[in-house]
Amino acid sequence: MNNHIRYWRRRRGMTQAELGQRLGLGKATVSKLERGDLRLRDVTIAKLVEVLEVPAGELLGDYAAAPDTANTDSADSDRASREAPAAEPSPPQADFGFRSVAASDKAALVRDVFSRVASRYDLMNDLMSAGVHRLWKAAMIDWLRPRPGMRLLDVAGGTGDIAFRIHQRLGPGRAWVAVCDANREMLAVGRDRALDRGLLAGLDWVAGDAEALPFADASIDAYTIAFGLRNVTRPERALAEARRVLRPGGRFLCLEFSHVAPPGLAAAYDAYSFRLLPLLGEIVAGDRAAYEYLVESIRRFPDQKRLAAMMTAAGLDRVAWRDLSGGIAALHSGWRL
Repeated sequence: MNNHIRYWRRRRGMTQAELGQRLGLGKATVSKLERGDLRLRDVTIAKLVEVLEVPAGELLGDYAAAPDTANTDSADSDRASREAPAAEPSPPQADFGFRSVAASDKAALVRDVFSRVASRYDLMNDLMSAGVHRLWKAAMIDWLRPRPGMRLLDVAGGTGDIAFRIHQRLGPGRAWVAVCDANREMLAVGRDRALDRGLLAGLDWVAGDAEALPFADASIDAYTIAFGLRNVTRPERALAEARRVLRPGGRFLCLEFSHVAPPGLAAAYDAYSFRLLPLLGEIVAGDRAAYEYLVESIRRFPDQKRLAAMMTAAGLDRVAWRDLSGGIAALHSGWRL
């Protein structure tokens, strides 16, 4: 079975022995992993992603189904490595709705979508969810239980909805909230809304990438992200960044559209999503394609259990989730301990 472990090890300038030392494995075992002769355990996948700094999908190829044939001689494996260098993999791909695009292109495509809908984004949230997103966000703040003096980071929150709710709960200026978003048009909408509401103290507006946050290690008490993680090119990197910036004892909360459990509700939700929402996008925001992408991105996003597993692989502890509205949305929680 093919995988890209050897390619990425070499890209990172590591020998098999060095990679094995980082993984807690012998050189011969690393050689077998690179040839696809061993089935990977989840914990090994997580370590490889962390050490090589490569998303699992780009790293593994069709390797996940590789059989376990652990009796290959290590000398043969080293010779095979020398005689048959790994082929260059295809450029890493990422989902953009139902399309597969070069991973390097996705961030720009997503920015373009949100630049086009920024001025109508909050109105469309109301129309898309019939106003229920307000209840979901209130549930997020309830579970967060912000306290005065906290340092909070809201990622992909450009229009300020979560930040405003935190200040509403505590009182203006009683906590510091940084709103970080990759899209400057969304941030501009949020800043304008803050000025209109007189919310100036305790709010910072930061242009930044969820995969490379411009914040120091262990500097944040709580990290929130609402309806943003599915738009990130490499969610696993964003989760690792969330853990990096959180202080020990810090909290991670993600509110995201998820996978509906009741079959009857799922069928009705699919019909509503694929037929009505793009039409609303065309009528209200003048952009049907943007809302077709948003609907498709929801279907491509990992379900509740898979997202919880990704959070655990990123080093977050006490991971749990709550389904909202039958799983139309889900609220995931984790801690840096």
